Amino acid sequence: MQTGLFQEIVAMAVSTVRTQKVRSGLTILGIVIGITSIVGMTSLIRGFDESLRDMIRDIGPDTVFVSQFSGVSLMAGSDLNELLQRPTLTPSDARAIEQQAQSIAAVNLTLGGNGGPASTRTRIHYRGERTKRIAISGSTENFPDVYHVDIASGRFYTEGEVNHRRRVVVLGQNPYLALFPNVDPIGKTVRIGNQPYTVIGVLGPRPNAGGLNSDADDIAVIPHTAYQKQFGVRVLRSRRGRFTSVMIAAVPREGVPRDEAIQDITEVMRIRHGLRLDEPNDFDIVTQDAAMRLWDQVSSATYLALVAISSIALLVGGIGVMAIMTISVKERTREIGTRKALGARRKEILWQFLLEAVFLTAIGGLLGIMFGSGIGFGVHFATGFPISMPWWSFALGIGFSAAVGIIFGIMPAIRASALDPIEALRYE
Repeated sequence: MQTGLFQEIVAMAVSTVRTQKVRSGLTILGIVIGITSIVGMTSLIRGFDESLRDMIRDIGPDTVFVSQFSGVSLMAGSDLNELLQRPTLTPSDARAIEQQAQSIAAVNLTLGGNGGPASTRTRIHYRGERTKRIAISGSTENFPDVYHVDIASGRFYTEGEVNHRRRVVVLGQNPYLALFPNVDPIGKTVRIGNQPYTVIGVLGPRPNAGGLNSDADDIAVIPHTAYQKQFGVRVLRSRRGRFTSVMIAAVPREGVPRDEAIQDITEVMRIRHGLRLDEPNDFDIVTQDAAMRLWDQVSSATYLALVAISSIALLVGGIGVMAIMTISVKERTREIGTRKALGARRKEILWQFLLEAVFLTAIGGLLGIMFGSGIGFGVHFATGFPISMPWWSFALGIGFSAAVGIIFGIMPAIRASALDPIEALRYE
């Protein structure tokens, strides 16, 4: 097609859109909604995805977690009723791993603070102030090293304080800010439940999925011996079985491969649970890689759902484009007949209407990108939720909108190009 003719066809398409503002607006509405959802949701989902991956990476590639069951088993298709029949983990399991697994450098036991249904949540009081209900976690002195947590001020408790059940507490960022906004908390006495605890340190900010600064920093850590004395090892019982919020984390010795550490932990746990060689593990071992694979499955399903929802909106928009373009062909039948009588070829008529449809959907795509980006930035500035806007999401929006224009505009364009000029001139 000659450049001059192409420019003329584009000018005619632009003129038609300009003179039919209401119709054009209704035509592109579905496209705008579809592209807005693609760009807006992609920016939010990718932002959450990247922040969660950062949080998983922060765990450390060599840390090995042992739990009664985890999302890895559920995603593998295991029955929840069977998982609840597994034996619950105990503090003695952690001690056995520490003493018998030769490849392990440090073991941490966490009670009550892993977010499960058996977790311990209560308020912390200081004079006239109190926090919201936060997670109280009982742990060993290895907590900062195993979970790679910084101490913002003060210190963490020692092995001696754990062994002697000292009532000392290290506050997370949120309870620290709620109780001591302008005061040094070190040495102050707070009340957890009905027991007094001395504040000896403050944890640094912990990675939060979505950057919402909520659950991860709503925590206070006390020696697991003091936790057991006050709260016990909480076990949630139901008809299906039992669940306890006991988490064991271990770090291999320097130079020891992680797989060797996993093998040692597995041998210790299987012996403790009396499993035969032909019986599967009745506990879960989770690593950073396993957590990342689990999230990959979840995020893939999320992206698939996003594509499905957006496709419905684009399909509706495409049907609208086809309907409006069909009406436009009928209304402009005499114009088409006149152009053909003056020498316009079928190809030129086809390109005119096809480019008009593509132009309409491209406008919808651009507007959708603007609105979708605005939604992403608006949520980010209002809540701090992280966003990510890769270039390919914009290219995807433009590509989808143009494809809709071509697919749903081709039939009206073919119909227009196939009109007989004599019959078209007679059309009323």
